[in-house]
Amino acid sequence: MLFLVRHGRTEANAAGLLLGRADPSLDDLGRAQATALARALPSVDRVIASPLRRAQETAAAFGLPVETDDRWIELDYGDWDGQPIGDVPVEAWTAWRADTDFCPPGGECLGDLGRRVRAACDDLAESASTSNVVVVTHVSPVKAAVAWALDVGDEATWRMYVAPASISRVDFRDTRPVLVSFDEVGHLPQP
Repeated sequence: MLFLVRHGRTEANAAGLLLGRADPSLDDLGRAQATALARALPSVDRVIASPLRRAQETAAAFGLPVETDDRWIELDYGDWDGQPIGDVPVEAWTAWRADTDFCPPGGECLGDLGRRVRAACDDLAESASTSNVVVVTHVSPVKAAVAWALDVGDEATWRMYVAPASISRVDFRDTRPVLVSFDEVGHLPQP
């Protein structure tokens, strides 16, 4: 089973800021969420994480060696990183949602993120079909991995919501990914 886990909450998440490559730590709730994640999942064989601190801190809660894979890093929001979502011009949001090749100024497009995450998923498929693999990552890579599992385009990511410290599960049937659950949050402490 492939467990796609979004990292626990940070102060920037709580404030509604775009959080791409900025590297804050988890806040107190985020640390509690990481502990709850580790308790919620069955026996884990392997833990992989984005190199960013919030993902690494969440992954550490599983008590296993953490493999770092840069392909699971969050979307690069470029000049918009750390900005309130409401500060992005409406016309830019419209263009971004209409075109997966649109890049925020100085940032990365969803199409590029989708390609790197799909490659990471392909590389994990065999291992995750015979063992429990946890990937601790960010909102955009979780969405891209779900799109991979469903065999849909990256434009589908705009129609998904992924909560902090949520779990999405991908199983494998006849070597094909099957989305078993999405955005599970029942294991989390309430803020």
